[in-house]
Amino acid sequence: MKGKISSFVVAGGKQIELVVQDDQCKPELATNAATKLVSDGAKVVIGHICSGATKAALPIYTEAKVMVISPSATNPELTQSGQYPTFFRTIASDDAQAKLGVDFAIGKLGAKKIAVLHDKGDYGKGYAEFAKKFIEEGGKAQIVLFEGITPGAVDYSAVVQKIRQSGADTVMFGGYHPEASKLVSQIKKKRIEVHFISDDGVKDDTFIKVAGKDAEGVYASGPKDVSGLALNKQAIEAHKAMFGTDPGAFFDSAYAAMLAAVNAVAKAGSTDFDAMAKVMRSEKVDTPVGTIKFDARGDAEGVGFSMYRVQNGKYVEMK
Repeated sequence: MKGKISSFVVAGGKQIELVVQDDQCKPELATNAATKLVSDGAKVVIGHICSGATKAALPIYTEAKVMVISPSATNPELTQSGQYPTFFRTIASDDAQAKLGVDFAIGKLGAKKIAVLHDKGDYGKGYAEFAKKFIEEGGKAQIVLFEGITPGAVDYSAVVQKIRQSGADTVMFGGYHPEASKLVSQIKKKRIEVHFISDDGVKDDTFIKVAGKDAEGVYASGPKDVSGLALNKQAIEAHKAMFGTDPGAFFDSAYAAMLAAVNAVAKAGSTDFDAMAKVMRSEKVDTPVGTIKFDARGDAEGVGFSMYRVQNGKYVEMK
């Protein structure tokens, strides 16, 4: 998919050319992708996917005054720091996700001793640090372990042993499904009885496929279930008709990002950033994740997270 493709969308009488780059969620590749997109004349970028890659690329877009709308980069700093005024996102940030996880662990599961782990990346560590902050501020549970793990490692037995020794009744993990699947499998293998709670980097069907039966009972936060919305149903059916498969993770919020961008271009009547940003921040647009607009920092108003649990091989939203 990398490189130019000949797809065009008509919006308000204007044609939009699509240009595709793949950063593979790697910050070192994200800067190259951003530089290429800017040199190709991109005015709006839908992406990037991972927070670390997004953070690496944003200074390039900020300097070029290119609008960026991510469906999945949830690191709070991206909007809350004020450093990236051209950045928007159609998903809630990690602090809201971490708060949900902590409240669920303590309020619903009765957690008293919590081990907080992360993968040392911007996304995972950010989630873990916010979880630690909310646990300490709440004063109703104790952090018995706070530790980073090495992404891509085969064996996590050392940290699993630390979980056992800590006496934790709950593990909160900030990171992605490859590491989470290994952790839960090794925790189950050692017969350690703990609740396992994670983020939307783990709320992915791939986690369930890889972890298998060990995934049962795992909790993970993710965007609210909006499958009942008419526009959401239409978008999914359109995807199936075109590609013959169900859409993947972040499809809803990516579709929403594209609709927000098209609306901004159409209503602004140009691709001038200031004109488009004014539309983004003032006008609501119907999307597969609901009716949204953006606040002054670039966060979407009208989106949020829910907690899900793996039951019988699939994630089920907790009501």
